[in-house]
Amino acid sequence: MSVVDLLTTAADLPRAWSSRRLGQVGTATVKVLRMDELPVVAESHGADESLLVLDGHLELELDGTPVTLRAGELCMVPAGTAHRVRPGSRGTLVIVELTEN
Repeated sequence: MSVVDLLTTAADLPRAWSSRRLGQVGTATVKVLRMDELPVVAESHGADESLLVLDGHLELELDGTPVTLRAGELCMVPAGTAHRVRPGSRGTLVIVELTEN
């Protein structure tokens, strides 16, 4: 059994938007990162991805549609969906992503 303080782990990262891999659950990787107000370029993945905001908020754009996720909210991003981070995000984010096909 492993217990991880997610907020402390994210705060200790050397820079925002750099993630730390926490482990594997089956074929899914679990990561934590610290967000800041800067945008992140658009991307898409060959596998599904889940974005869980622990604290703060995530300013996201999914297939061109703006979405704001607040603490405690989860966004399921299907494989192949274009998504990017808009300016203004802050806080802690957990990402669960499947190994790409």
